[in-house]
Amino acid sequence: MNHLANIFTELISKYAKDENLIIPLQEIRTLWSKISKAYSQKNRYYHNLSHIDTIYQQLSSVKNEIEDWDMVLFALFYHDYIYKVHKQDNEQKSALCAEKTLQTLGISTERISNCTAIILATKGHSVSEIKDINIFTDADLSILGFPQKKYIQYLKQVRKEYKMYPNLLYNPSRKKVLESFLDMKSIYKTDYFKDNFETQARENIQYEIGLYTS
Repeated sequence: MNHLANIFTELISKYAKDENLIIPLQEIRTLWSKISKAYSQKNRYYHNLSHIDTIYQQLSSVKNEIEDWDMVLFALFYHDYIYKVHKQDNEQKSALCAEKTLQTLGISTERISNCTAIILATKGHSVSEIKDINIFTDADLSILGFPQKKYIQYLKQVRKEYKMYPNLLYNPSRKKVLESFLDMKSIYKTDYFKDNFETQARENIQYEIGLYTS
């Protein structure tokens, strides 16, 4: 995933070049090392660097629609920075980590707030009045609308992340989450993702629900 490291380094370097803010290259490398280490933990079968890369590819497809590309990128790298399946505050803690980094870069409070809002939105994936949030959460859910073979791989990876829970607990909980998606008028909020992923996502979700009801 060297290309992700390059993207992150280039992103940070844009702000580190400010004459009033000098960040050594080694410090930038340290920041990336922490991100890479977080997403490479052995218990991350899905929420890993491959997940980051997938979202990046999807975001790149609609880059011209995104208002603040840099803040979206920062949200990308930090949105699952903290990920513990038994905790309910992963997004909040991840957002705080992003906020801390962005503050050291001298980024405005308003832009930092936008970044943290994107990260926090990945908890519920609700419709937002902010376009960048809707685009990001759609990209985050794009896996739901991937070809079924890829989707099956995804659902197996997620199950491994929750391996400490027996099927008796996991299956009904997972089924409830999936059914909540089907109850939505539209899983995706933006035209690009609706057009490219909505139909397949509903088919995939119906397929997985069938695994827990048969």
